[in-house]
Amino acid sequence: LYLKGDGDPSLGTKVFLSSYLAGEGSAIENLANQAKKAGIKRVTGRLWGDDTIFDRLGGVADSGYATSPYIGPLSGLAFNAGFTGSSLSSFSSNPAKLATKTLVRQLRSRGIKIQSQIAMAKTPNKTESMSIARVTSPTMTWMARVTNLNSNNFFAETLLKGIGAAVRGTGTTKAGASVSERYAAKQGSAIKQTDGSGLTISNRSTAANVVRMLSRVRDRPFGDSFVESLPVAGLDGTLRDRMRGSAAKGRCHAKTGTLTGVSALSGYCFNKSGQKFAFSILMNGVYNLAAAQRGQDRIAALIARL
Repeated sequence: LYLKGDGDPSLGTKVFLSSYLAGEGSAIENLANQAKKAGIKRVTGRLWGDDTIFDRLGGVADSGYATSPYIGPLSGLAFNAGFTGSSLSSFSSNPAKLATKTLVRQLRSRGIKIQSQIAMAKTPNKTESMSIARVTSPTMTWMARVTNLNSNNFFAETLLKGIGAAVRGTGTTKAGASVSERYAAKQGSAIKQTDGSGLTISNRSTAANVVRMLSRVRDRPFGDSFVESLPVAGLDGTLRDRMRGSAAKGRCHAKTGTLTGVSALSGYCFNKSGQKFAFSILMNGVYNLAAAQRGQDRIAALIARL
């Protein structure tokens, strides 16, 4: 029996999903339930885990491609967002193996006989049409909201590898970044992308190029969903405690960006007359983050009053 991962960053146990994603996501218990319902009583061999849709690199350039303290280990068979469990206290050394071992326990708890020893391998082509259970990830609209609302680096990196796998046939950060750069170019914008989270210092763009991109995607069919994926000033996500009591509250949807010496805020502000403004504030050489954010908040409030 094979457990084939397809790059879904939301796969986990129900307990983990309850604590990390408010119960949303892909619960591994559903696979065991479907196997039971399919009439499986005994597996003559073992359970094999397949994480081969992505490469072997569990991190990004910022961490030397090893697991980052800011991002759980990346895997084509992601599990519990890279954490060992719902306590979020430590990262797993191998999420794919943890997912496979967890499914074995779930199968056995439902009376399905299967050996406890697991192994890792690519799913044979001949078994592709013999699926007995499947969990489908939430929509991309939901994925974008999870990623942007609280700056979820793990989702951002996993989705970028997924773009590489879907468009270029290779699940690597480099492939996903090249697709992203090409898309930006088609929108008249220029970016140098190294990873999905923005943690690597070699990611590059200008405020003008960010605004150009924001202006173009706003009119795309997914534009409304994209805007709604962004935190709202003074209300939720990374902007919950910012811009309260200003004209920006409830009218500016924006994404934050923070590194050592760097602070950014980019997104949209809708003024009282309904006009929509795209803006981007990129600050380098920041030594006082609070002061930088206050400046950004004042600019956003001014835009909302235009």
